[in-house]
Amino acid sequence: MPRILGVDIPNDRPAVISLTYLYGVGPQIARELCRRVGIDPQVRMREVTEEQVQKLASLLDNEYTVEGHLRRQRLQDIQRLKEIACYRGIRHRRGLPVRGQRTKTNARTRKGPKKTVAGKKGVKDLR
Repeated sequence: MPRILGVDIPNDRPAVISLTYLYGVGPQIARELCRRVGIDPQVRMREVTEEQVQKLASLLDNEYTVEGHLRRQRLQDIQRLKEIACYRGIRHRRGLPVRGQRTKTNARTRKGPKKTVAGKKGVKDLR
């Protein structure tokens, strides 16, 4: 099982799929990496030579922002939004949707499980 930038890459999957296990590497970048290093995208990772794995690691390290550095950069971006107290920062701080979604219904992923509010007892219909 090859290790690239501290992440175990699965042996039994095609190279283009295995590379997407790295944070910040999607299908398009994975195809581009395979092309630049000279790996057939459909070959299994167990068949990739150690030299090619080293080329992949150095290429990722030098030319792409991936894994720990990308995670740190995203956290810093969100922290900056919170510090300047812009709309998006406030939404992050409150744990609400940031990109304009409705919150009256839905938004359960950001808001968490429903908190039931106790109903009013003894209130009669005023019709």
